[in-house]
Amino acid sequence: MACPFLRRNESLPKQQSTDQHGSWQLEDELLDNAGSDALSLTHLQMAIQLLTEPANDDLNVAVSSLIAKYSHRWPSIRNLKIDLKALKDNQDYDYLADIQEFLLEMDESSASEILVILGEELITTCCTGIIERAFRCLGTDLQEFLGSLDGVYDVLKLQDEESDESATGFVCAGEGELIFTAEKPVVAWLLLGSLKALTRMLYNVNVNIKIEPVERESRRYRYFFSLAPSTESTSVEEETLKKSVVGQQRLHPKPSSNVADLCMSSQTFCKAFPWHFIMNENLELVQLGRGFSKFYKPYLQLFGKSATTYLNFKRPKGLSLEFREIVRRTYTPFLIELKPPPGRTDFNTVGLEIKGQMEFCPESNCLLFIGSPFIDGLDGLTNNGLFISDIPLHDATREVILVGEQARAQDGLKRRMDKLKNSIEEGNKAVAKERKKNVSLLYLIFPAEIAEALWLGNNIDAKTHPDVTILFSDIVGFTSICSRATPFMVISMLEELYKHFDEFCGQFDVYKIETIGDAYCVAGGLLGASKFDAHKVAWMAMKMIDTCSKHTTHDGQPIKMRIGLHTGAVLAGVVGRKMPRYCLFGNNVTIANKFESGSVERKINVSPTTREWLIKHPGYDFTLTPRDPSHLPKEYPKTSPDETCYFLESYRHPTLPEEAPEMKHIEEAMSTIKMN
Repeated sequence: MACPFLRRNESLPKQQSTDQHGSWQLEDELLDNAGSDALSLTHLQMAIQLLTEPANDDLNVAVSSLIAKYSHRWPSIRNLKIDLKALKDNQDYDYLADIQEFLLEMDESSASEILVILGEELITTCCTGIIERAFRCLGTDLQEFLGSLDGVYDVLKLQDEESDESATGFVCAGEGELIFTAEKPVVAWLLLGSLKALTRMLYNVNVNIKIEPVERESRRYRYFFSLAPSTESTSVEEETLKKSVVGQQRLHPKPSSNVADLCMSSQTFCKAFPWHFIMNENLELVQLGRGFSKFYKPYLQLFGKSATTYLNFKRPKGLSLEFREIVRRTYTPFLIELKPPPGRTDFNTVGLEIKGQMEFCPESNCLLFIGSPFIDGLDGLTNNGLFISDIPLHDATREVILVGEQARAQDGLKRRMDKLKNSIEEGNKAVAKERKKNVSLLYLIFPAEIAEALWLGNNIDAKTHPDVTILFSDIVGFTSICSRATPFMVISMLEELYKHFDEFCGQFDVYKIETIGDAYCVAGGLLGASKFDAHKVAWMAMKMIDTCSKHTTHDGQPIKMRIGLHTGAVLAGVVGRKMPRYCLFGNNVTIANKFESGSVERKINVSPTTREWLIKHPGYDFTLTPRDPSHLPKEYPKTSPDETCYFLESYRHPTLPEEAPEMKHIEEAMSTIKMN
């Protein structure tokens, strides 16, 4: 048959693209469970979206199945299938709108029939696994399924704060009747086929579904369900089907209209269900539970019994307050807000919400509402003038309130513990920061391992170090310079000079022992000894001489320094409790000092033992000038075969040209050592 709602482009424009990510944004926790085996609200969302907003990938799978089964009947439908790559390249492609357009051009008379079949194939191919489980949890028979479809969809729409009241939605309007609001008319026909397939899949029932538009509402469609005749079913099977299908075929025991048959008086009912009311077809309150009576009974004679005077129907959204419309929404959760009676400003329950369900009572042609206060904790209870006793024992709201208070107390304790934990962590960070400052200060005074041991309070034992190269230096004519300058001038001169020397200690990885006046003393091989310790001390001595040539005294005279180097065994240890120092002891320390005393201005006096270390490794070309044996300190052991000392004149690295500056040669040598 021809689709009465599908017309040419002028009456049915091409629809907007479907949001492939869904209409609702659920909480992150729910989204995380989407791929797990546990059924969640997200899976219900995915299942219902298969009915209301099928994804392009699902449509393409259904189209493939449709072509395989019905291409002999409609050969042209082979052109409906599109390449998967095209779908991936264009995520916003409106595949459903193109299917609609294609079917209208191919065969308008068969368009609706093909769409219904496509809806069936959509369920057959895509409703599997967790999606099928999500549909099955909605009800044990078709009527329960339709009612749950209404309620669950209403909850899902509330997840989206920006949801439109007029967007797609389901309304279970009664026995065997479903109203669907569609963004796209083509979806209404897909839904018809999907519902047929779901009925067969979930309840093993074949039903006939009739679709017709709702008068004066172009986007709403009404579906009527009836049992499809089957000649193959046995009498037992027919009875089972009748119990599963709705409409005129559903069997209910006929309720009694005789009041004497009722086992409960209205007084008992009002006591058992305090938060209920009954409305007649004029929406007038004819009975109130004790909860509502507590607030409104004194005002019914004054302001009338109209429910809208006292109650605000917040949900379902967009509900028309007519008896017939409310009857159609009995499968939708209701949220009702209490209003103050006219002119009463002291009404302390303004805004109290009651959540529950509406039930149609055909015996009296009335509507029964049964609900519970929708409040958050004891504070919300007391602020609305309510007590725990106002919540009946059978109502789970009582436990929700009490458990909520317990959870709130636990949350408060957790927040205090977190605050205390953060305070402790901040204190620990502050202590660690101060410790780092103290240790850093110790690192400036002592070698790293000595500083760490001192911080931990460990005893530092004196230790002998073999082959330590010691450098002593002083400024020639320092006494004369001091006699011509103020103390501040002298300190300023030494500070300007020694800050460069301190940087050299870091560059050459040597340890600064001390400074006494103009004397500057360092040692190489004291900690982490290597075969190049003498080289490093020699290069530092050369840089010290070079740096002095670039500085002057307060009166403009060039600073002239003399240096002495000696290598030998020393004893090192920490001395003192107040202002402790890491000191060197032994005859070789005295000999090193004598080599400095025996040097001359702008010269580096090298001992025989240091010379042996400098020339030991090929590739490091030091220029050493022998001196007269008389310049050898008398403290130097006479057992050595080398009976003279040397001036260290220059250094050249074999990889650089001779004319390159000497400092470049030294930098290249240090780079080579660090790489090795």
